[in-house]
Amino acid sequence: MAMREKGLDGRAFVLVIEDDAMIRMLTAEYIEDAGSEVLEAANADDAVRILESPDDVRTIFTDINMPGSMDGLMLTHAIRDRWSTIQIIVTSGRTQLDERQLPVGTRFFVKPYNPEHLVEALRDLPA
Repeated sequence: MAMREKGLDGRAFVLVIEDDAMIRMLTAEYIEDAGSEVLEAANADDAVRILESPDDVRTIFTDINMPGSMDGLMLTHAIRDRWSTIQIIVTSGRTQLDERQLPVGTRFFVKPYNPEHLVEALRDLPA
């Protein structure tokens, strides 16, 4: 994967991890419309491959419930352990999480979430 320029807002990429293709596409579109560059992954395995590439991913937005070797919650902990500077936002329509289950500093959105609130949360993250 080739290096890409940082997003228009000065941040690097937002990686959207969602197994539902339509939700992933719409979420990516909202984030792009707000001025950020987006990469997409359908599961945790694809996300890890992207994170291991030279692309500058600064934020992930992941669903909790998805197929593959790990769910979104396991993925968030793996990311915090391996890529500690990446900002994490989590979403789920089926799972209610206690803050103690998430890595420190993780934001949580219940599905269906308001795309404008997601964009605001992305803008509020440390650069």
